[in-house]
Amino acid sequence: MLSEEDVRHIAKLARIALSDEDVSKFAKRLSVVLDYMDILNECDVSEVEGTNQVTGLENVCDKDEVVKSQSSPEELLACSELPVDSNQIRVLPAIK
Repeated sequence: MLSEEDVRHIAKLARIALSDEDVSKFAKRLSVVLDYMDILNECDVSEVEGTNQVTGLENVCDKDEVVKSQSSPEELLACSELPVDSNQIRVLPAIK
């Protein structure tokens, strides 16, 4: 079983604040998880092909392509609800 010191160290690494009651509770629970991991480590998976997903879905995103804009800079400036000054959109200064 994990010691309370181990649990406090793990909680510190994870930046989780634990009460004394939580430390004793999680010492038992984490020990059970780690014991189960030991059981899984006994399985021979040397001939099992690795998978990163099992649904068969493929990436459906389009490839990035550079295309010429269909609008001119003047047309885009004309769409602005903000004031335009010297072919640039005027915005409020940043608040510091």
